[in-house]
Amino acid sequence: MDFTPLHRALGRQPSDLTNELLDEAVTQGVAETDDLDWKKAFPTTKLAHSDVPKDIAAMANRGGGMIIYGVDEDQRKATERVTVTDFGENEERTYRSVAVTAITPPVFGLDIRRLGEDPAAVAVIVPASVDGPHLIYKNDYFGAPIRNDADTVWMKERQIEAMYKARFDERRRSDEAMEALYTETVAGRDTDKRAWLIAVARPRIPGVLKRMSVEDALEVRERAGRLALTYSEREGAHPLEHLTHSSPRTGLRRWVLPNTAGGSSSWREAWAEMHFDGSVALAAALGGHRSGVRGETLKGNEVESRGIECAVVDFLSLVRAVGEKRGHGEYEVRVGIEITADTHLKVYPYDPFYQGVLDSPSAQMASYTPVLSSVNAAASDEDFHRQLFQVAEDCVNQGGVSHLVVIHPAPESDDEQ
Repeated sequence: MDFTPLHRALGRQPSDLTNELLDEAVTQGVAETDDLDWKKAFPTTKLAHSDVPKDIAAMANRGGGMIIYGVDEDQRKATERVTVTDFGENEERTYRSVAVTAITPPVFGLDIRRLGEDPAAVAVIVPASVDGPHLIYKNDYFGAPIRNDADTVWMKERQIEAMYKARFDERRRSDEAMEALYTETVAGRDTDKRAWLIAVARPRIPGVLKRMSVEDALEVRERAGRLALTYSEREGAHPLEHLTHSSPRTGLRRWVLPNTAGGSSSWREAWAEMHFDGSVALAAALGGHRSGVRGETLKGNEVESRGIECAVVDFLSLVRAVGEKRGHGEYEVRVGIEITADTHLKVYPYDPFYQGVLDSPSAQMASYTPVLSSVNAAASDEDFHRQLFQVAEDCVNQGGVSHLVVIHPAPESDDEQ
């Protein structure tokens, strides 16, 4: 369900954003506010040189808001529905592109929806941003627009200064929270005996700390398992296959998905957490795996590249599933391999032809530098696949392995075609 500035203006509870809500707003003559902007027509040409970048940046700098095209206004109050024509996939792609290319820093995560048919409107939900101030450049000049009630004005120097300070403070707090989450996830793992992949993700804009039901937790877990197999092959030790399907444990503002691999399968041990603020954590044993059809057992400091891939694809699928359920887009991600034994970490390439690891490692490392990245959990399937592929590739490249063998090749972007 949605709770948009339109819902708030109408005094409505969270519900789906519908054409009927827009009709009600016109009937009541709802006025523009600092987070709700009526536009009669949708611009169709030269969006980068129109007011579109300024309107988006102003909403982002304000803390998020909603721009609705297809509503005429008088004295800032909605008076009439006006049909928006010629708005399709290409126009939406161009609009999103303007938010990225004509604004600095870019504004990601626009939620664009078409409402109604005759008349038809386009609603653009601009998310809150921690990257302000967002600037608009015109030739050699720049400015930072912001909503002031129903008007868009330009920020003064001290406002810009305060917003930069807020950005840097938030970045510091976010880094500290990520470090704490990573350290917490490492704790209790037998890193003195074998290598563990530790992966954590935190929304760039944490949501309301709302408890997730056990039913939602299980739904997310199943959704992540299905997603992982759309991005990768089933072969290899996928951590999600060894997390509970039915009995998550409650934790401190989180659900814990406990390990189910025991006894002779303990080499597949894995644990995951879904926090109520949208954060995700995964710990998966990598060292000491059984490798290939020959049944060798690697030592605790020996890791096969296929195991890294399986863990990364499962982790990011869990991030995407949590993001979908909780309404999060941008995530900060950290993936590392931890081992405290007095020995070098060895990464072995997996050869799918021989169904086993090669005889010698591609790399021997005294330590593994965590891979840091940002992913958009709300991206299209193709875009998210590309992001996932890049993170996994970075992880195995550090181990001296050039190619992924479990994760399917990422689809080409429009710029590459």
